Amino acid sequence: MELNAEPRTQLGKSVKILRKQGFLPAVLYGEGIETKPISVPYSRFEKVYKEAGESSLVTLVMENAPYNVLIHDVAFDPLKGAPIHADFFAVRMDKEIRTMVSLAFKGESPAVKNEAGILVKVVQELEVEALPQNLPHELPVNLAGLAELKSRILVKDLAIPAGVKVLADPEEVIVLVEAQKSEDELKQELETGAAEVIAVKTEQETKRAARAEAKEGDEKAAESAERNSVAESRIYPTILQK
Repeated sequence: MELNAEPRTQLGKSVKILRKQGFLPAVLYGEGIETKPISVPYSRFEKVYKEAGESSLVTLVMENAPYNVLIHDVAFDPLKGAPIHADFFAVRMDKEIRTMVSLAFKGESPAVKNEAGILVKVVQELEVEALPQNLPHELPVNLAGLAELKSRILVKDLAIPAGVKVLADPEEVIVLVEAQKSEDELKQELETGAAEVIAVKTEQETKRAARAEAKEGDEKAAESAERNSVAESRIYPTILQK
């Protein structure tokens, strides 16, 4: 996927003019390159972003120079839901990076179809580590394996592509099937806080928070440097040095 870009001088409130002309204001940055305010055609960006998401490589071409980039941290209009700004992170093809990849739930659970179970999606995305060219667009989750009530799919059950490492507990629950509960049962669970789904989510959120805290120092430093360079840019993904 290829996307053409142009340097821009409009900053701050003046970017509204760009948007009216059909361009999306953005920022290009990355290791070893100078931060550059840029703009990309809005209609083309929407198409590329739909196909690539934030975990597939895109070739950004500016002034006849190609950059291997990931679309990162897209800002949306809170009312219209349309993109209003995007970051493009230029990557090195010989260095592994970490990023979040969405889960794609496919198929149908027999326990939901035949036993009136309730499908509970506990996790919607996972953090992975891979070389840029190996990053998957999404990770498929086959719901056909949920054959009975109380069935669950764990991280270790996923089919992970070669060259990709999932940075999550292998025992972490991705999705499960709960039996339908009566009004009295639901009320009791709410009062006691003993619902299994709540417990699972709480445990996994605690683990993710611990991982995030471990990286907090590096992320804050990257964010501070980016803000000093260009006011509209946001945050660097974590780069793993070889």
